[in-house]
Amino acid sequence: MKVLLVITSLSVGGAERLVTSLADEYVANGHEVILVRFHGDEEVRPSDSRVRLVNLEMQRSPLGVLTAMVRLRFLIRSFRADVINSHLVHANILIRVLRLVTPMSRLVNSMHNSNEEGLGRMLAYRLTDHLADVCTNVSQEAVEAFERQGALKPGRMLAIHNGIDTESFVFDSDERQRVRTELGLAENTSLLLAVGRLSDAKDYPNLLRAFARLEACPMVPQLVIVGDGPLRHDLEALADSHGIKDRVRFLGVRHDVPELMSACDLFVLSSAWEGFGLVVAEAMSCRRPVVATDCGGVREVVGSAGFLVPPKDSAALGEAIERALGLSNERREKLGAAARERVVERYSLQATAERYLAVYGNDNHISKE
Repeated sequence: MKVLLVITSLSVGGAERLVTSLADEYVANGHEVILVRFHGDEEVRPSDSRVRLVNLEMQRSPLGVLTAMVRLRFLIRSFRADVINSHLVHANILIRVLRLVTPMSRLVNSMHNSNEEGLGRMLAYRLTDHLADVCTNVSQEAVEAFERQGALKPGRMLAIHNGIDTESFVFDSDERQRVRTELGLAENTSLLLAVGRLSDAKDYPNLLRAFARLEACPMVPQLVIVGDGPLRHDLEALADSHGIKDRVRFLGVRHDVPELMSACDLFVLSSAWEGFGLVVAEAMSCRRPVVATDCGGVREVVGSAGFLVPPKDSAALGEAIERALGLSNERREKLGAAARERVVERYSLQATAERYLAVYGNDNHISKE
C-alpha cells in the first residue's frame, strides 16, 4: 500500500511523535510511505530512512499557502497514494479543500484532541466534512466532544487510541542515575516531570500553582518541564512570582524523554484539555506513578493505575502530588508495574498501526451519508 501522511509540522508533540512512529511501523511492514509537513524543522522524525520526508515550506501569507497547496497537489498526483491520512486541524482542513480540485483515492482525517480552540475551526470541519471518507480521533470522549460541538454528523468518526513504542519507553536504572547526575539531584530529592508544549492546553499555570503548595514536604521536590512554546516567558515569570524559580527547570525541547521519565519519581499532567494524553501512556510504560487531570481520554489511559484530579484545580492537583510522593516504595513499585502492564496490553504502537491500516483499506467502514 502507498500511504501519504500529511501533518502541519514536525514539532515536538504527541501527534507528531505518533505520526513518525506510524511511518516507521508502516515501512517495516512493507508499505511505501511519504510523510509531508507544511512547514518547520524536523524536531521529530522517523527513524527508518525508507520514509520519504517532504517539507512544503509554506509561508504565512495567501501566496505562501497557495504555493504550498500547488506543491502538495503535484506530489499527490505523482505519488498516486492508495490512502492519504492527514493529522491536526490545519492539515485536515487544507487537504479537504485541495480535494475539490485533486483526485484522491481515499482521504482519512485524524484529529488529536477534544477541543480545537475555537468555534471557527469546528465550523470549518462541519462545512468540509463531506470531503473526507473517514475521520478518527484519539479517544471515545474526543469523538463525542466533536459530535456535541457539531463538527460532524454522529457516526462519522472512529476512536483510534494513540500507540507508543513500549520497547523504547521502558524504565532504565542506569539512565535514571545518569540524568539525575546531569541535573545535580541528591539521591533523596524527588523529581517531578511534565512534558508537553508550553501552550494554553497544557495549563502549566495550574501545575506551577500546585507545585508552590508543596513547601511543607519533608524534602522539597524539584520540577522539570520539557517542551517549548509561546508561553515560556510568562511561565518563567509565574514561577518567579510564586517563589519557586529555583526549584523549577524549563529544559526546552529534549530528545531523551524516555530517559527523563526513568529519572523522575512522579509524572504530572496538568492539562485543561487533551485528546488522549500520549505522554501519560509513555510515563506509565516507564513504570512511573502518574498524577493527571481528568480530561479528554486521560481517564481511559490511566484507569486505576494512577491519580486523577479535576482540571483547573491546583489545590486538588497539589494534594494528589503529595499523596503520590508519600507512597511507600512497595506501593510505588506495584503501581508502576500495573501502569506498564495496562499500556502494553492496550496501547502498543503495533495495535494502533493495525487499526489505522484497517481503516485505510476498508472503503465501507463509515458511510458518508
